Amino acid sequence: MTRFSITSTPSSFGLLSPRSPCSTLARSLRRMVLGAGVAGSLLLGAPLANAATDRWVADDLTTFVRSGPTDGYRIVGTVEAGQPVELLEVQNDYSKIRTASGDVVWIPSADLQDTQSVNARVPELSARVKELTAKLDGINEEWETRVEDMKTGLETRQARIEELEQASNSQSAELAQARSKMQDMETKLDTKKQDLLMRYFMYGGGVAGVGLLVGLIVPHLPRRKKKRHGFL
Repeated sequence: MTRFSITSTPSSFGLLSPRSPCSTLARSLRRMVLGAGVAGSLLLGAPLANAATDRWVADDLTTFVRSGPTDGYRIVGTVEAGQPVELLEVQNDYSKIRTASGDVVWIPSADLQDTQSVNARVPELSARVKELTAKLDGINEEWETRVEDMKTGLETRQARIEELEQASNSQSAELAQARSKMQDMETKLDTKKQDLLMRYFMYGGGVAGVGLLVGLIVPHLPRRKKKRHGFL
């Protein structure tokens, strides 16, 4: 069942009250007109709607409704834009509709539309906007949380990198200090080697000198004469 909607301008005439005598007379006239219209359409072969459908009166219209399907029929009221109505049949340029209050009237077909009016959709659209806004806020909060977590992780990693760099610099300093000490020890070792070598040469030279001196002195020492045995 397709719906139509009614104009946004409130009725200055209003739909006729079913309790008033005028309304009763109008309904009787409508029945007569509808009967004549149906008979005429059957004779002329005009197609009628097979089933009732829903429509909406177009927006921004002051739409008058009549008691019959032509401009010659009396105006019996107005309908509001965006109001859903039930389409019963179509004759010429008019559509027979049933309003939300149950009144059956005729309205120009051009004043009906098969989509819900913008005014009627405002609450739905507002709710949709709120829903999307809430989702967007949730996404923003989620991304802000992720960004904060990423920033925290980045700061932690940066601090770790700085710590490792400091440790590396400290180790480099210790390594340089150890190398300096090793060079000092190597220098001292070379000095001791040179001292030891000098002492070795000195001791060797002294021993050689004493040996030479002894070799020179000993041959000149007086020798004791040996006693001859058997001679007195």
